[in-house]
Amino acid sequence: MTDVRPPADVSHEEPSSTESHDLSLSYESGVEVKARSQWAYVRMRFLRHRLAVVSLVALILIALVGVFAPQLAPYGFDEVNFDNTTRSPTFEGWHLFGTDQLGRDYLSRVIYGIRTSLWVAVFVALLSTALGTAVGALAGFYSGRVDNLLMRFTDLVLTLPGLAVLLTAAAFFGSGDPLEIGLILALLFWTSIARIVRGLFLSLREKEFVEAARAAGAGDLRIIVRHMLPNCVGPIIVNTTLVVAAAILVEAALSFLGFGIQPPNAALGKLISDGQGEGFEVWWLVTFPGLVIVTIALCINFVGDGLRDALDPTQRRVRA
Repeated sequence: MTDVRPPADVSHEEPSSTESHDLSLSYESGVEVKARSQWAYVRMRFLRHRLAVVSLVALILIALVGVFAPQLAPYGFDEVNFDNTTRSPTFEGWHLFGTDQLGRDYLSRVIYGIRTSLWVAVFVALLSTALGTAVGALAGFYSGRVDNLLMRFTDLVLTLPGLAVLLTAAAFFGSGDPLEIGLILALLFWTSIARIVRGLFLSLREKEFVEAARAAGAGDLRIIVRHMLPNCVGPIIVNTTLVVAAAILVEAALSFLGFGIQPPNAALGKLISDGQGEGFEVWWLVTFPGLVIVTIALCINFVGDGLRDALDPTQRRVRA
């Protein structure tokens, strides 16, 4: 009689010694596999963008110089010395950037100018980004009449001649105070981020996770802030860095034309305006503030370029 036995239960089969050794290899060798978060990949991609990293370090150093201007400046901003007027750059007396028509140390004036210009630029970037993000989020989330109303107003602001509006507003409403100049610039710089956020929200509002949040009883504000806005962080951060660079250049242009920050406040554009009447004989009065403005703008643009590549989820190419 044939002995019929049931097939062996492979689900309860004990692993061999070799398999057990392979399974425990990671524990014995101390090698563990850790899942990387999205921000870990962002940080890794940004750190491999060498030009962006170098620019970020340089920008941080320039910002620290501006923040600690009273401690780092060798002389006071308005310290006059008529015995040392229009002196070319020299190590004697630490007049590395020379002196102006009143004998004031130009290195000290540039350091104080960095602090004012960066403060205005960061204020403009934060305020315009907050305003533009709010307008774009509301327009993209609700669409319909709300979208038409907000976007037509945005288009109206975009059609205005920027420089003419800035000059007129600065002449009538600004008194040369950095805060007032920052408010005027922010009220004209919010349109680009508003259009970007609006386009992102129009695509995100149809996603499954938004429908799930709405079905779970989440309110509109919670859906916007907790579910949709975090998916727009990348473009918002990149745009904010570009606004900082643009704000520095526009503020310098306004100060150069006499409609921006006025004495006793220091500003890089005002320093160039004060020195441009001396011509090539006193070249340092225009050269050094101009080089600082160009350096800051280039560093911010390179950092923005690195952030754009790092925050792009479709970016697969790693810069050498």
